Amino acid sequence: MTLIVHAPNIHQGGGRTLLLSLLNAIALDDSLALLDSRLDKSSVPSSLAFERFSPTLLGRWYAERRVQQLTRPGDTVLCFGNLPPLLRNQGKVVVFLQNRYLFGQRDLSAFSLRERLRIRLERLWFARRVDASAMAVYVQTASMAEELHRAAGIEPKVFPFAPAETEPQATRDDPSFDFIYVASGEPHKHHRELIEAWRILGQQGLLPSLCLTLDPERHAPLVQHLRRAVQDHGLRITNLGTVAAQEMTQRYQQARALIYPSTLESFGLPLIEASRLGLPILASELDYVRDVVCPNVTFDPHSPLSIARAVGRFLNGVEVPPRVLSSVEFVQEVLRDCNRDRGVRSNAA
Repeated sequence: MTLIVHAPNIHQGGGRTLLLSLLNAIALDDSLALLDSRLDKSSVPSSLAFERFSPTLLGRWYAERRVQQLTRPGDTVLCFGNLPPLLRNQGKVVVFLQNRYLFGQRDLSAFSLRERLRIRLERLWFARRVDASAMAVYVQTASMAEELHRAAGIEPKVFPFAPAETEPQATRDDPSFDFIYVASGEPHKHHRELIEAWRILGQQGLLPSLCLTLDPERHAPLVQHLRRAVQDHGLRITNLGTVAAQEMTQRYQQARALIYPSTLESFGLPLIEASRLGLPILASELDYVRDVVCPNVTFDPHSPLSIARAVGRFLNGVEVPPRVLSSVEFVQEVLRDCNRDRGVRSNAA
C-alpha cells in the first residue's frame, strides 16, 4: 500500500506547519507527496519522494491528473488541502478539512473580488466532489465537526494533532512585548478590531505593547492601516512580518501573553503553541478556542471595547466598573452644561 499525500495548495501558516509535521511522520519508504511549488524544498524530509506543482489552474490540473495516474487499488490518498480529488481514482480517499469557509453560511464581503471567486469555486468543488459514503473526512475540533454535520450532513472523524512539543527555552525576565498575535491578515482574524481596541486603551491612558506577524506584501492595505493608527494615536504596535516556524518559540517567549481575536478557525495552532509554552491566553469566547485550550481571559471578538476591557483586566488584575451616578447628579450636570453654553454665547456676543 502506498500513502499519497495530496497537498498542492499548502505552503504557509498553520497548514504548512501541520503538513511538514505530517511529512516527517509518514513511512518514507512507501509514501509520496504532491506539494505546492511555493513550499521550500529544503523543509521537506530528504528521504521523502515528492513532486511539486505550480499554484496556477494548469498546475493544479496537472496535480489532479497525477493523483489519478499514481493511485492503485489499496493505496490511500490523503487530501491535506481541504478538497477531495477532482478526478476519480482507485484508492481510498481521506480528506483532511481545515478551511471552514468551504461549508456553512459565510460572509465573504470583506474579501477581495478575486478571493471571493476563489472561495466560491472551492465551495462548489467541495460540495460536488466530497462523498461521505466513500471517503473519510477528518477535522480537528468537535465544534467544526458539529457545524459540518449540521451544514452538509457529513459526519467527520475528529482527530486533533499538532507538531511534537519542543523544549521551552529559558524565559526572559523582561519580555519585549506585552502581547503577541500570531496570525495572517484575513478578515476573520480581526486585526482591525484589535487595532481599534489598542486605540481605546490609549484613550484610557494604557499603552501596552503588541507584536503582530503580518506579511507586508500579502496584506499591504492592512499594514498601511496599522501604520496610520500607530502614527496618529501613538500606539505601541510592532509588525515583525512573516516569522519562520523555527523562530516562533523565541517570539512567543518574548511576550507576556498571547491575544487571539480570530472568529473562525479549524484548529487555532498558535493557541496550542502558546499553551505548551505556558503563555497566558486572551482569546475570543468561541467554541473553537475552548476546543483546544482554556483561555485566561475571553472577550467578544466583534467588539473592540470588549477586547480593550479584556486587556485591561489582564494587565490590572481586575476591571473597575464604571461609576453609576444618581438622578440628582445627572440634573446638576445638565444644569452645568446649560450654564456653560450660556456663558459661551454671552462671551461671543
